[in-house]
Amino acid sequence: MGLTLGGQERHYLIPAKSNTKWEVLSGSADDCLVRMRVSPQARAKAPELPEHWTARAVRMVSANGKQRVLLTSLLDRRRFKAEALAECYRRRWEIEASYRELKQSMLGEALTLRSQQPEGIEQEIWGALIAYNLVRLEMAKTAIEAKVEPTDLSFLRALHILQHEMIWAVGMAPGKLPAHLVRLRTQMQFAIVEKRRGRQCPRIVKALPKRYTVRYLKKDLN
Repeated sequence: MGLTLGGQERHYLIPAKSNTKWEVLSGSADDCLVRMRVSPQARAKAPELPEHWTARAVRMVSANGKQRVLLTSLLDRRRFKAEALAECYRRRWEIEASYRELKQSMLGEALTLRSQQPEGIEQEIWGALIAYNLVRLEMAKTAIEAKVEPTDLSFLRALHILQHEMIWAVGMAPGKLPAHLVRLRTQMQFAIVEKRRGRQCPRIVKALPKRYTVRYLKKDLN
């Protein structure tokens, strides 16, 4: 069973920790229904929690050949195939990469927004989201013309190409804009890269950028 939020049922698909213990209720070693004990710490904070909870455990193999078990509330094996769940988890990179593209590539890893008022912050957020979707829209149109998948284009390359071409479009006569758009679509094809499905990256703590510049003393350089 999933969680009910806002009147709709929500489901989860998460990786199981290597030390997670459970009791197999039914199914095979690669796709089974399991029962796990709710930790005493969790029940102490929320006494209404049951003593056990059930989930579906699906075994998958990552791109580097490592086996991993996924836990999900999607219990219907006929409707939700194990292969489809494994592919759904692999494609999580597309979501995480989108967050990175928006926060790092477009906003330049800025620690905070520039505005000091709520109205200005809201305007900045909407502006960033609109700009991001416009870049993605142009990438999708380029992919259609090139007969490739939109995920085969590099967002960073596409962003730089669009920024460069838009500089030339400022002040351009309206009659020249259609030809410039054709040139833009041609240049956008340079953003096509090899397929990057199945990328792996260890979970690490990122070093936050410094808010202030660092001044080095002479003795530190010797």
